[in-house]
Amino acid sequence: MVKLVEKLSGQNAGGTVRRLVFFIVFYLYVWLEIEPHLIFHGGGMITNFPCFYFGWSFLEKFLTYPGGAVEYIAAFLSQFLYYSWAGAIVLTVQGWVIFKCSDYFIKRTGARGLGFICYIGLVLVLTIYGQYMYPFAAITGLSVALAFACFYSAGGFVEREKKVPEPILFLALSLVVYTAACGAYYLFAVVCAIYEFFFRGRRGLGVLYLLFCAIIPYAIGVLIFNASINNAFGDLRGVWRDIFFPGSAKAVIAMVGIIYVLVPAVCVGVGVWGIFFGRAAVRLSEGRKKSGKKGGGGIVSWYRGSAIVKWTVESTVLFVVGGWVVLFWHNGEAKKFFEVDYYVCHKKWEETLESAPLSSEGHFAVHSIDRALYHAGRLGYDILRYPQHPGILLLSIKGDAAISWKRFDTYIDLGLINRAEHDLIESLTEFGERPILLRRLALVNMVKGRIAAARTFLVALSKTLFHTEWAEGYLERLEEDPNLSGDERVQELRELMLKRDYHFTFLDEDEILQDLLENNRENRMAFEYLMVRCLLTGGLERFGENLKRLADFNYQRMPRLYEEAILYMAERGQKVELQDLEVSEEARRRFSEFQSIYKRYGRNRAMAMNELWENYGDSYFFYRFYVFPGDTR
Repeated sequence: MVKLVEKLSGQNAGGTVRRLVFFIVFYLYVWLEIEPHLIFHGGGMITNFPCFYFGWSFLEKFLTYPGGAVEYIAAFLSQFLYYSWAGAIVLTVQGWVIFKCSDYFIKRTGARGLGFICYIGLVLVLTIYGQYMYPFAAITGLSVALAFACFYSAGGFVEREKKVPEPILFLALSLVVYTAACGAYYLFAVVCAIYEFFFRGRRGLGVLYLLFCAIIPYAIGVLIFNASINNAFGDLRGVWRDIFFPGSAKAVIAMVGIIYVLVPAVCVGVGVWGIFFGRAAVRLSEGRKKSGKKGGGGIVSWYRGSAIVKWTVESTVLFVVGGWVVLFWHNGEAKKFFEVDYYVCHKKWEETLESAPLSSEGHFAVHSIDRALYHAGRLGYDILRYPQHPGILLLSIKGDAAISWKRFDTYIDLGLINRAEHDLIESLTEFGERPILLRRLALVNMVKGRIAAARTFLVALSKTLFHTEWAEGYLERLEEDPNLSGDERVQELRELMLKRDYHFTFLDEDEILQDLLENNRENRMAFEYLMVRCLLTGGLERFGENLKRLADFNYQRMPRLYEEAILYMAERGQKVELQDLEVSEEARRRFSEFQSIYKRYGRNRAMAMNELWENYGDSYFFYRFYVFPGDTR
């Protein structure tokens, strides 16, 4: 057993085992913890995630500017983030390429014992994706630049007698790298220049390569692609364009920058060390040989001489320190936000409620929770378990472009098709041609009978990677039945659809919900949203007037919050007419106990609050006493 450990701890075998374990952990962490499908979904927050379509018309535009090839490849590979397991494979392979190229090039410099530096970039890659941002194209550009730098340093991987002169090879690779990756070319040129300057001793050639950072962008960008000077030199496609966008975190920008400068910085450090300290180290080694003394001693000598100890210590440091950095920077709050939005957009109501903590306070999160509560049949029971605001139900509050993303599904469900279309178009402008938006726009246009427009979105979806079947299915149905008379969802929404338009800035939610009910008395979502909104705003008169509509929806029992509101109204002397349903004895008992506790504290609200919150914090009694902004006496 000991011999086996010693064998595995050897320099080559030990490094192989450590890399294998590292990349297994890397993959599992990305798949199970980061969950790339959340990044693909975007949650109305990621504005730079690319679309991708099969076909020449989509590819053609990427061939009209430098860096288009890397953008196209990155856009294609990014689509696999749709499934977390597949996205984890893509991101792991991307990390492996960066690791192998960094390790290979550093070894080409003759440096020994610096292999651990290659892991730094991978830890930063995990950290960046753990912030739920999209730097994929930038990191793909890095991979391309390092791969071609390795190719250059190896002389094109050809036999010595067939070797192409380095300046010619560099020029040829420069044309390819700049055309394919544009801004990442600067990394390629700088790394090659450092290699020639410090490690091949050809300082003039190294300086010449740096000059190519100005020559190549002008020659290709300006003269061939007819780009402006600013675009040819400043538009770093494939590098920073998907990093510098509104909302990008400075820490993420810094991390990507560190990944880019890591290899050049290490190579410069090794080169400078060799120039200033290399000769002194040789003289010291020769002096020790003449005197018969061995370098080092004690613990240091023991550590270097024991493969098992060295491997164990280095591996422990890598996994402990690297793991701490990744976990420390993991944005759990952002993940919860993305999870809630993902589940509610995919109509996974129970998962939405399970992933949303009761302390959720963000308007977007609570809006999603309220929608999930309705579809789970719990809106009239549990809405007050979460912090509420009257404007959250329809998100009529002011805010940024993300509001349009958050509410278009709610508007579709309610029958506000025109408002949903407005928000979908705004989202399309802000977030790009995301499949989720194209599907909704196709549905909205089918509901409105605009078949030609619906076909446009369906044809676009048919050229995507994972939505082809859905789109082609609807295209076939439209050929057979242009009115979609057999489609239950389309027909349902046509019956719910409100024909009247509303101003998109000023929104009277009560009026809209009431109109939806007048338009279709079986619009259950409009009814429940109206009722709970009346409770939240204190509009108990409208609440009482609409109680008669309970009979339209075959309720087996009255929702708990309705019962509590009725008891509250009765206690204040407001008359309420009930139909067949009655207030339960359980509700009466809870109201009686609430009043008893309140009276026991001498009707002192402040003193009674803690005990009332413990048992009745999600009740309408408590809401009226402590949350509602009006006078509740």
